[in-house]
Amino acid sequence: MKVAVYPGSFDPITYGHLDIIERAALIFDKVIVAVCINPGKQPLFSLEERVEMISRECAPFSNVEVGSFRGLLSDFVRQRNARAIVRGLRAISDFENEFQMALMNRKLNPAAETIFLVSQPKYSYLSSSIVKEVASLGGDVAGFVSKRVATRLREKFFQTGGEDENGGERSGRFSGVG
Repeated sequence: MKVAVYPGSFDPITYGHLDIIERAALIFDKVIVAVCINPGKQPLFSLEERVEMISRECAPFSNVEVGSFRGLLSDFVRQRNARAIVRGLRAISDFENEFQMALMNRKLNPAAETIFLVSQPKYSYLSSSIVKEVASLGGDVAGFVSKRVATRLREKFFQTGGEDENGGERSGRFSGVG
């Protein structure tokens, strides 16, 4: 069985991520979406929230499972008997960092190959960071994430409900960017 791991912070999962997952699921017998804890990032959603959202979004894919890990990706890949690490490339600027990580992962786990999937042009600018920024400012993120994820973003950034003193719907209260 050909098993691949698609790691990331997925904070939140976007249509760009789902495109990579769907395409990887066509190539590999099993794809494990691995939600990682990145000490260099302050996530908006908890690890549990991210795993839950990804699990819902990946439900249509019968050969995709979702997990999480702390520590080295190379160790997680080894523990799951995976032979490939899937990474998405949006632009040339992604390549240098991804190339360094691929070489380090190969050094730490020579049995695992890194496979790069190039984003579709319509997702080449899309990142979780940009989606969070747009959502935090009240922008429409419907073209970037599913309705469920968009709702979760609104809940994180705004508290809605009720009417204002003029009888209009409250637009919400900004609660900050993570």
